[in-house]
Order: sequence, then C-alpha cells, then structure tokens
Amino acid sequence: MSYYKYHVFFCTNLRDDGSACCGQYKTKSMRDYVKKRCKTEGLVRSGKVRINTAGCLNRCDLGPVMVIYPEETWYTWVDQEDIDEIIDSHLINDTIVERLRVGHDK
Repeated sequence: MSYYKYHVFFCTNLRDDGSACCGQYKTKSMRDYVKKRCKTEGLVRSGKVRINTAGCLNRCDLGPVMVIYPEETWYTWVDQEDIDEIIDSHLINDTIVERLRVGHDK
C-alpha cells in the first residue's frame, strides 16, 4: 500500500536542442499551481496527494504530460481549467477525467 493515495509526477523536461518536450508548455508553473492548490484543499497534509517533478517521461509527442499513481493514469492538458478539472475530479473525487487521459499504447 502506498503512503499517499495519489502520487502525481509532472514531466518538466526541457530539451537543449529545441526538440519537442513537456518543458515547452510551462509545466513547472503548472506543477507549482497544482502543489499550491492541493495545499489549499488540504490534500497534502492529509497524506492524500504528493506532487513531484519528473524528468523526461518519454511521451514528448503528446504535449505536456503528468502521470498519477497508483492507477498509472496519464494526462495531458491545454490550460489551467483542464488542470483544475483533474484536481477536482481525480484527486478530490476519485474520478478519472477520460477526456484528458492519454492511452498507454500511444
């Protein structure tokens, strides 16, 4: 059993050669937003959620990505509204946001 109910990893990798990568989508600021919002919601102190930075997750062709464990749910997003939907649905209400989900076979 995991210490946290959900462990969220944000790819923040920025490639030096300019090729496609998550870091081109301001993922560090989005990760910081999620950390702040989860603290505000009381999810961090309760041990429910842990937000971490990850190096390259090798899904660069899909835009910005994050993965939430233990379900191994991969997400991509366009804006803060998408991120808020992931927080509200998945992290707070335990419901995967299918429209933002990235399949394992891609």
